[in-house]
Order: sequence, then structure tokens, then C-alpha cells
Amino acid sequence: MKTPTRHHGFLQTTAAVLLMFAGLLSATFSSSASAEQMVSHGDYMIHYNAFNSSFIEPDIASAYGIERSKTKGLLNISVLKKQADGTTKPVSAIVSGDVTNLISQRQTLKFMKIEETNALYYIGEYGFTDDQVLRFNLQVQPDPNQPAYTINFEQRFYVD
Repeated sequence: MKTPTRHHGFLQTTAAVLLMFAGLLSATFSSSASAEQMVSHGDYMIHYNAFNSSFIEPDIASAYGIERSKTKGLLNISVLKKQADGTTKPVSAIVSGDVTNLISQRQTLKFMKIEETNALYYIGEYGFTDDQVLRFNLQVQPDPNQPAYTINFEQRFYVD
């Protein structure tokens, strides 16, 4: 995956917002996804959702080097840190993980960091077949001096 350049600031910001919006829409309208998923650990909130990459518009996918396919999924992870005034702020993290199907075939996730003015998130790609259950095993480490948080979830995917 390529990292977007800064000289297309408006396009990048718009694309980033649309990418996140597509993920949230897929979580809302797809029978293969539940509502937004989040875990809280101390001062950190880790949001994650998985959805079919075909939900992303072709120009946005191209701008970020994302492959659109009916059999490719995207995992979106963002980490927010709770501030003293009650607000939250996006923070960087070390993100890794893998996806395993029910017959133990494993895919290692490689994450692309997308950073914009008020947004920071990580996108990982994986493949799936129709009506397939995948198990996600993630490690998210917002503080490099502390152990990573483990997130495990299972989700069924369908070819659209």
C-alpha cells in the first residue's frame, strides 16, 4: 500500500472522512457486521470495525492504494486517548494482528497508517469467501512502554 502525499490535502481529508464513513455505513447496513465496536482500557478507547472493501468508492480506494473487491475486507482501527477535560484525542499505536477462518487458515494483517488533521486510524486488508466466519486477533499498543491490548472478535462475511 502506498502512503498518500500531502499536496492533495483537501482530497485526502475528504477521502479519509469518506473511508471512515463507508466503514461505519457498512457496520450499520451490512448483515455481516454489527454496530460500532469499541473497547476501553484505562485512558484509551480502541474503536474497530471490519467491512467489505467494495463499500469504498473507486477513487478513494485508488488514492489510498486499497484494493476493492467483493472478496476483500478492510479492518479499521482507531485509538483515542481520554483527556483531563473529558475530550478525546487520536493517538498513534503499534497495531498488529491476524485473521483466521474456521479451518485454521491464517492471514497476517499489515496495517497502513492514515493520518489527517483530526483523524488517525489504521487500515488492514484481508480476503474472505462467501458466508465465511473470520476470527480476528489484534494487538494494539498505544504506549510503547506498556503491554499491548488484545482484542478478539468474530464476524461473518458475505460477497456482495
